[in-house]
Amino acid sequence: MINQNMEAIVMNDRKTSDQELVRLYINGDHSSLEALIKRHQRKIFSYIMLIVKDKHVAEDVFQDTFIKVINTLKAGSYNEEGKFLPWVMRIAHNLIIDYFRKSKRMPFLENSEEYDIFETLRIFDHTIEDKIIIEQIHKDVKALIEYLPEEQKQVLKMRHYSDMSFKEIAEQTNVSINTALGRMRYALINLRKMVDEKSIILTR
Repeated sequence: MINQNMEAIVMNDRKTSDQELVRLYINGDHSSLEALIKRHQRKIFSYIMLIVKDKHVAEDVFQDTFIKVINTLKAGSYNEEGKFLPWVMRIAHNLIIDYFRKSKRMPFLENSEEYDIFETLRIFDHTIEDKIIIEQIHKDVKALIEYLPEEQKQVLKMRHYSDMSFKEIAEQTNVSINTALGRMRYALINLRKMVDEKSIILTR
């Protein structure tokens, strides 16, 4: 009984870390998950709503996000100690991608084949309060860039990380502007394919 009271005190303490609440939930204290949801639901739901712009869809994605959270925690597959919120946000992010893929459309750009994840992240950078979430997604994307063919990787890095014009890229790489544009186009297509393919791994 004393232990239960101690757990209740911990649960009511807003300073209790996410990591500790996750541990309590894994050990059978279901109220700790409720505390985690209440702590982060506004930020997570706002993030989803920002992209899908439909309350009913946002509610479905939010629910699916925590179903996946619960299943992952119960399976003992959670390994993001101390990073619960960024982990949940990446789950939501990947479920949003799944939603747009299944509905045959992607946000912000009409041509889904050339969906530019960097443009999406730039929009998020100006609207999401918690920068650490976007920093984590940028880190994931940057890691995937290394798997691109060398010529595509070179152009993409020059364009997005060195802020070079396509004219400058063409001159530095000794190719035509059209070739530089083509390499960039295929780099974005291949990067998007990798983001889709790696979505399960990113939320593990």
